[in-house]
Amino acid sequence: MKYFFTIVLAFLGLVSYSQIQKGVVVDQFGNAIENAYIVNMNSEAHAHTNELGMFSIDKSVVGNVLIVTALGHKKSSYTLGNAENRILLEGDIFRLDEIVIQQQLSAMNVISKIDLQTTPVNSSQEILRKVPGLFIGQHAGGGKAEQIFLRGFDIDHGTDIAISVDGMPVNMVSHAHGQGYADLHFVIPETVEKIDFGKGTYYASKGDFATAGYVTFQTKEKLEKSSISIEAGQFNTLRTVGMFNLLGNQKKQSAYIATEYILTDGPFDSPQNFNRVNLLGKYSAVLDDNSKFSVSASRFSSTWDASGQIPQRLVDNGTISRFGSVDDTEGGTTSRTNINASLSKPIDENTYLKANAFYSKYDFELYSNFTFFLEDPINGDQIKQKENRSIYGMNAELNRKVKSNDWDALFQLGVGFRADATIDTELSHTLNRSITLENIKLGDIDETNAFTYLNSEFKFGKLTINPAVRLDYFKFNYRDKLAPIYNTQTETEVKVSPKLNFIYSQNNNLQFFVKSGIGFHSNDARVVVQNNGKQILPTAIGTDVGTIWKPFPRLIVNSALWYLYLQQEFVYVGDAGIIEPSGKTRRMGADLGLRYQLNDWLYFDADANYTYARSIDEPSGQNYIPLAPDFTSTGGLSFQKWNGLSGGLRYRYLKSRPANEDNSIVAKGYAIADFNINYEFKSVTFGISIENLLNTKWNETQFATESRLKEESESVEEIHFTPGTPFFMKARITYKF
Repeated sequence: MKYFFTIVLAFLGLVSYSQIQKGVVVDQFGNAIENAYIVNMNSEAHAHTNELGMFSIDKSVVGNVLIVTALGHKKSSYTLGNAENRILLEGDIFRLDEIVIQQQLSAMNVISKIDLQTTPVNSSQEILRKVPGLFIGQHAGGGKAEQIFLRGFDIDHGTDIAISVDGMPVNMVSHAHGQGYADLHFVIPETVEKIDFGKGTYYASKGDFATAGYVTFQTKEKLEKSSISIEAGQFNTLRTVGMFNLLGNQKKQSAYIATEYILTDGPFDSPQNFNRVNLLGKYSAVLDDNSKFSVSASRFSSTWDASGQIPQRLVDNGTISRFGSVDDTEGGTTSRTNINASLSKPIDENTYLKANAFYSKYDFELYSNFTFFLEDPINGDQIKQKENRSIYGMNAELNRKVKSNDWDALFQLGVGFRADATIDTELSHTLNRSITLENIKLGDIDETNAFTYLNSEFKFGKLTINPAVRLDYFKFNYRDKLAPIYNTQTETEVKVSPKLNFIYSQNNNLQFFVKSGIGFHSNDARVVVQNNGKQILPTAIGTDVGTIWKPFPRLIVNSALWYLYLQQEFVYVGDAGIIEPSGKTRRMGADLGLRYQLNDWLYFDADANYTYARSIDEPSGQNYIPLAPDFTSTGGLSFQKWNGLSGGLRYRYLKSRPANEDNSIVAKGYAIADFNINYEFKSVTFGISIENLLNTKWNETQFATESRLKEESESVEEIHFTPGTPFFMKARITYKF
């Protein structure tokens, strides 16, 4: 019995020492404010709000005064009371000196918050460019997913970066065109509320494709006002956006519809005839227990023509212009319909659950001709890639905080699955987008990924230790419809991915981190079954060492040194229907970025990224990784809310880089400047934007390709490129009501 009383007294002593108060922080529209920083002026205890805007702070009693700060909101003081502590923050200009560098793995996301505040996105291309060091390129008329470059990877269309929207995956496994194909064009830029990114293999909640990193987007829960926007510019460009608040500014529920329509011919000699329609509807509600429920539905469809990649030799000899074509019958159609429901539910002041379930219906048809008349000197080498896909899945994560006198801990237990089913995934040799000359590949794919992970964070004062482990199970089914006998080929694989990260926060202005982890990307199902299950899930091993530092109140500097090893893999080449081995590779580099606020309305940002990327097994001089970026830099000056004006001048620079393994063919680099200015008068905003302000001649995408023209007797291997946009001006008017 004496032991029982001893335990009870110890427990009561712990409770009396760390009296806990809880509450929620919201803005004037009732939106939960995540990562607000809360300090008790009496005990100096501190806390942060979670995704629901909720917080619990120890060493706090009724009558204590809390100071609450959050990016883009006025600092507020609040006296703890007996009732629910609901703290309301008013909106304010962005103030960098109020940024707190949080003691957590995702602390770098403060960078994306700053960039979204100072330079809001207004095009689908700018969404991904918010990730420091990430470059994109378009080479198929605007309707195809962009080619992505990050940390020494030519990621193709998403093979080594995991992308999601509201918890719903964007990457397509075993896609008709390329593994991990990630088409973000169904996202209306004006609906983006938050961008979360991380580089490397260090995040337990991120699985397939998260080798170079991940990017997640969160759409707005509600609109402050309805708006209509019309944008028109050169090259027969027209864009309209409608954002309609359906329920007004209610505190407990909201609903809105957003729509986007785009037309453009582009600068090409053969018009793109690009046409895209987007529609999003979203309903959100806050329940009596502060749970948050939302359901959204969206539809996207796009059609386009393309001039394709043109050989440098035809431009050099004057046969065609930079904006000409060899085969202007390229192009395609694509569509995606999404339904997504999510729930975030608090269980107590230290525990909450979040989950989402999703379904997507996806169609894709693409016509390309990369080699012209190399394979078929009569009909040409046009190919068709087509698929019809259904995706469904679920994610759930339980978050639990544990507090003691000497340490705090956070545990996250996640489970989920994703299933993809495609019908008639096709690669065919075609003529004029209407005649099928030969079926090269045709089959049905069923692929399932089930996973679980445990992430933990132990805080010992200034030090946080973050061990984690992830477990993935994959099943691949492929039925080859060109085989003479019906047969479903099947392979399965299990992958264990441990992570270990250390974060040391000297204070709210200085943080050091060491990150390490094992990640992977899955191979195409057709690779898996043809290769007898070998190299199903190639391993990536990475580490980062870096800092986030505020040397002055209005300056943030982030830096990192990093290394990434990628295991031998076998790649399915969607354009040829063949398997090619890709050897072991290593990449190492350095990232440097800064954000500086010159005054209340003027901001400067810059990022520089250096990478050394090489194949391991090849001899020196033959071991370059084609199209791997060597050095990149982005930055600019932006201004906000200055006498009704906002806008900025931005640049992006990509250094020339090897286009083949021995660096005998070089992909030319470029430096581009963009400019935009907006003036807000009452409910109306007028804007002008200029892409490529200096009218630089540049290649947006380029490849070392062997091709043959109809009149040529021999093939030629050289740079084939898609020209970058020349000087491109657009004007916009927006009305809010």
